[in-house]
Amino acid sequence: MVIGDGVLTPAISVLSSISGLRVRAKGLLNGEVLVISCVVLVGLFALQHKGTQRVAFVFAPVVIIWLLCIAAIGLYNTIYWNPRIFHALSPHYIVKFFEHTGKDGWISLGGVLLSITGTEAMFADLGHFNEASIRVAFISVIYPCLILQYMGQAAYLSKNISDVSISFFGSIPEPVFWPVFVISTLAAIVASQSVISATFSIVKQCHSLGCFPRVKIVHTSRWVHGQIYIPEINWILMVLCLAVTLGFRDTTLIGNAYGIASMTVMFVTTWLMALVIIFVWQKNVISALLFLVFFGFIEGAFLSSSLIKVPQGGWVPFVLSFVFMVIMYVWHYGARRKYLFDLQNKVSMKWILTLGPSLGIVRVPGIGLVYTELVTGVPAIFSHFVTNLPAFHQVLVFVCVKSVPVPHVAPDERFLVGRIGPRAYRMYRCIIRYGYKDVQKDEDNFEHQLVLSIAKFIQMESSSSGSCDTSPEGRMAVIRATDASGTTLVMRDGDETEANRNSTFTRSSKSETLQSLQSIYEQEWTSVGRPRRRIRLELSDEDNMDSEVKEELMTLLEAKQAGVAYIMGHSYVKARKTSSFLKKVAIDVAYSFLRKNCRGPAVALNIPHISLIEVGMIYYV
Repeated sequence: MVIGDGVLTPAISVLSSISGLRVRAKGLLNGEVLVISCVVLVGLFALQHKGTQRVAFVFAPVVIIWLLCIAAIGLYNTIYWNPRIFHALSPHYIVKFFEHTGKDGWISLGGVLLSITGTEAMFADLGHFNEASIRVAFISVIYPCLILQYMGQAAYLSKNISDVSISFFGSIPEPVFWPVFVISTLAAIVASQSVISATFSIVKQCHSLGCFPRVKIVHTSRWVHGQIYIPEINWILMVLCLAVTLGFRDTTLIGNAYGIASMTVMFVTTWLMALVIIFVWQKNVISALLFLVFFGFIEGAFLSSSLIKVPQGGWVPFVLSFVFMVIMYVWHYGARRKYLFDLQNKVSMKWILTLGPSLGIVRVPGIGLVYTELVTGVPAIFSHFVTNLPAFHQVLVFVCVKSVPVPHVAPDERFLVGRIGPRAYRMYRCIIRYGYKDVQKDEDNFEHQLVLSIAKFIQMESSSSGSCDTSPEGRMAVIRATDASGTTLVMRDGDETEANRNSTFTRSSKSETLQSLQSIYEQEWTSVGRPRRRIRLELSDEDNMDSEVKEELMTLLEAKQAGVAYIMGHSYVKARKTSSFLKKVAIDVAYSFLRKNCRGPAVALNIPHISLIEVGMIYYV
């Protein structure tokens, strides 16, 4: 329903505002209004990649002017046409309305709810503003302005009942019509922009939780992390929005679909809020039940009345919700089956221990970062790599990037480091944790922070009472960023002197081929506007350092200076021959299609292409 809201809000907002032209331009055809609306919509979506920070400074003035305009026009119409309309504020007239109208009054609730649509999108701003600011803005400004405007329209209709289809633009005094029309169009664009941005945020959170295919997430602001742009979702929304606008050609039909989408979001939110009261706020079940009954009854009445309009356009949000739900379910199901395959086919530590410290192959200088989704054990793809290649890196780090179901993870709690196997094997595990609202920054010093975290772990391990040599899977430790500064490895600017750049600690100084690859690597980063900062690591002199610890740190440092390679599995997921027909369709057709047409894991993790090694493997799930 959220995707439906992101499609329908721009369509109905822009089309209804442009439709106001027909009030003054009598000869304007419906087709011309559609063309103008589509041009505005295309322009709105085409400018999304610029971000909102460049034009955000005009959003607040536009909304404030718009609210003041509708309040002033509503007050004017109330005084001019029917001052007695103030009596309608009494709840007494609600009872009288249903007494006189009966079933027709209940049916009319489907149209009445359009007066409150848009409020559900307001709470999407909770990621950018606190609860108090939203409450104050709504109670002190938005609600009074809306009440004045609707009273003014009611007063106008009491004397001009034939203008019910154009009540808003028809009630605007002629001298101020064009300024109000311009402001209303700008306000429609601002409202559409806020819902589109909210859709981006929700898709990003679903992606972080593993419930949506990998998409490109562009952060359009250096200062506000919540301002993002997703190209794939943007163009899909634009196509769907244009299809709805050109398909229905009528604000009434789009309004039916929009009302159902908005009301369903509110109704589902009420049920979820009841769960929050019980499990998050730790209140008793009676409080949650009272909340659910009170608000659920009101919203259920509105929702039930809007459902009878499903044949008249109300089916659109259900179709959109079903399609995106299938996409999310297939992606989550396929990714889950792949993860379970990895979990059930982990490499036996006994097999690794029998290979010895050399792993039965030549260990060459450098650090190999093996990306895996497993937080314990060695993935099957590692044995596939070892048995097919004659050499592997001197230091191995199994990297697992996890999105945890919390909004944010503190930087001091991001790195979780441990050891795999005995000390001589030089194999480590690093779990990097992000919240679903965290920005996975493409930082140049990721490799250095990783090495510093491992070095800190080595020192922490040596100072602890136990040793991990006796355990195939050693203890994991949270390496705080503040603690990493206390390690004996020191990070310095690599451009301090020419001698430093030509020192033995400069990466790839032993081979002309490696020097060439290094220059290509840095050119790749520079080409995207982000030149790499040269940083070198040094081992400080400490006389009281244990010889084994010093040797391991020296090995780590030498491996870092030799180079870092990123190793990932290029997997092909297929259903077993004995699987059911439905599973084969889900895995071999739907999931395979999504994997081929979404962002690759290397792109999603910002891995430099020049340092990437991919290993092919087939998963039979």
